[in-house]
Amino acid sequence: MPRLGAHISIAGRGGFPLAVARATKLACRSMQIFLRPPARWRAQPLNPPDIDAFRRESAKADLTPLLGHTIYLINLASPDGTLYKKSRSAFLDEMDRAEALGLDFLVTHPGAHRGSGEENGLKRIAAALSWLHQKRPKCKVRILLETTAGQGTALCGRLEHLAYLVQNTEMGDRLGICLDTCHMFAAGYDIKSPTGYRITLRQIDRLIGLARIEAIHLNDAKTPCGSHVDRHEHIGKGTLGTGTFRRIVNDPTFARLPMIIETPKTDRRGKPMDAVNLQLLRSLSKQ
Repeated sequence: MPRLGAHISIAGRGGFPLAVARATKLACRSMQIFLRPPARWRAQPLNPPDIDAFRRESAKADLTPLLGHTIYLINLASPDGTLYKKSRSAFLDEMDRAEALGLDFLVTHPGAHRGSGEENGLKRIAAALSWLHQKRPKCKVRILLETTAGQGTALCGRLEHLAYLVQNTEMGDRLGICLDTCHMFAAGYDIKSPTGYRITLRQIDRLIGLARIEAIHLNDAKTPCGSHVDRHEHIGKGTLGTGTFRRIVNDPTFARLPMIIETPKTDRRGKPMDAVNLQLLRSLSKQ
């Protein structure tokens, strides 16, 4: 069985150690967290006792690997010079926070070109990633570039974009990939049909290498293949369907990977759904 987990909130008294307790309650084997409020630039410094408690409790709970996710405001492809520099600085702080907490990976949406063109946007992302690697040459945390739905001017809805970044970033061997099932499907990759799934894996291997995939976000989709609209749905309740997730959780190619749900936290009636979605995925394993 893969190391199933969820994106866990750090909100409330207790912060980062509280996230471990929440993940443990859900029987997670890995987890993903934000390292600061996701819609704010400013963040309070990390509290050393919280760092120690988080490291201790996550090790005790055998939560591994541990993933962080960068805030939504960061745009490493921005043509606005001020926002571009602000994004780089915020990303560097995220790396430092992840390193202090002992995380393994830092997942990011690479960026949107905002009308400046794909080529220019990709060049800016590669330059920013190179700058980050230069600033933290000994950082143990690996940056994972997440596949996107290609909505609007968002980059990395195509595997060729990810291949470009890996090839054109200094110390690009430090970069990994995080696949998102909802994003991939919305971007036009038919991972729902057995044939489409096999074709997609071959494309990934040819362009990037399957070995570079370090994590998978398991999310059903509310929209059809090729819609380029990013809308997550509960497992088995969307356009991907239960069979897609049965195939993925039983694929030996991904057996060692963390698989994180980012599905809606509640249903329409307000019922908490993380436990429901995780239990369904567990039931699909080895079926």
